[in-house]
Amino acid sequence: MQFSIDFLKGKSTLTNGMLNSIMPKNNTYILAIESSCDDTAAAVLLNDKTLSNVVAGQAVHKQYGGVVPELASRAHQQNIVPVVHEALRLANVKKEDLAAIAFTSGPGLMGSLLVGTSFAKSLAMGLNIPLIDVNHMQAHILAHFIEEENYSKPRFPFLAMTISGGHTQIVKVSNYFEMEVLGQTIDDAVGEAFDKSAKILGLPYPGGPLIDKYAKLGNPKAYKFTKPKVDGLNFSFSGFKTAVLYFYQREIAKDPQFVANNLNDICASIQYTIVEILMDKIKKAVKETGIKQVAIGGGVSANSGIREALKTAEDKYGWKTYIPKFEYTTDNAAMIGIVGYLKYSAENLENTGFKETRVMAQSRLKL
Repeated sequence: MQFSIDFLKGKSTLTNGMLNSIMPKNNTYILAIESSCDDTAAAVLLNDKTLSNVVAGQAVHKQYGGVVPELASRAHQQNIVPVVHEALRLANVKKEDLAAIAFTSGPGLMGSLLVGTSFAKSLAMGLNIPLIDVNHMQAHILAHFIEEENYSKPRFPFLAMTISGGHTQIVKVSNYFEMEVLGQTIDDAVGEAFDKSAKILGLPYPGGPLIDKYAKLGNPKAYKFTKPKVDGLNFSFSGFKTAVLYFYQREIAKDPQFVANNLNDICASIQYTIVEILMDKIKKAVKETGIKQVAIGGGVSANSGIREALKTAEDKYGWKTYIPKFEYTTDNAAMIGIVGYLKYSAENLENTGFKETRVMAQSRLKL
């Protein structure tokens, strides 16, 4: 399965020569908007450098133990104007200085995506500047190309593992806009496994970071959880969640205080198993492709266990691993902006006026 700069249509309009020529020519200001789930985000980039990166979260979902789509879209409508205004203010950029607007077209929650899509299109039309659609998963991968001090950029080709609350993929990246999905989850995402395991244990939402926190204090081999057997480079986490549930029910029946007395060890064992599942697949991908450059992205890439496992593999197997700056791991608009800038440069959109590449929010967007 492959996608390219025009990955929604499955065709690439770029040649290798054009890709090699993607270099900053002038000061290009890109406003980026991200609204795929429950974070309203806006960023301003000057070429490939971030000038501002503003994110407004939504605390309303905590009481429900997960994201409620209707509440998320309402909160986006309340947040998007002040968030964009703050991003422009922090960057010290006027809207008239913008060269283009990039926005997340999918995948994500339909109601949330529509808010960002509608706002971006309206503003781009009003300013008569190009509107650039961005695939959320492609943005997680290309976030590594945001210019940051003390952070190196991957060289092509490399393997990218995108891990978040809604997605789990291993992608072969040949250039900015030529990517091939080698494997992905066939049911639940890794972030879902973390959060639902935490919910079973009685931890508040979002529970993934709490499992990581308590895991640092526990014994990762205290309890054994079965790893799912899935062919190829695909993943499955639904069975793992069920195993955690049965484990909880069995142990609580014996001792009602079991979780309270053993929380650190339980979290450490859950995290150890999930990290093992991920590492087994990326090792297999490296072996099959011969590519030893591995980059991670997505919200779950903030997990300390995954980061440590990658660094260990780097030393043990001679890999070169790339871990993004923390603010670019979770959903943010800067990663949307870097894809927007690369597309803007590759498609020569300077001074073309309002031009929409594809203005359609799509909740399910296959790469």
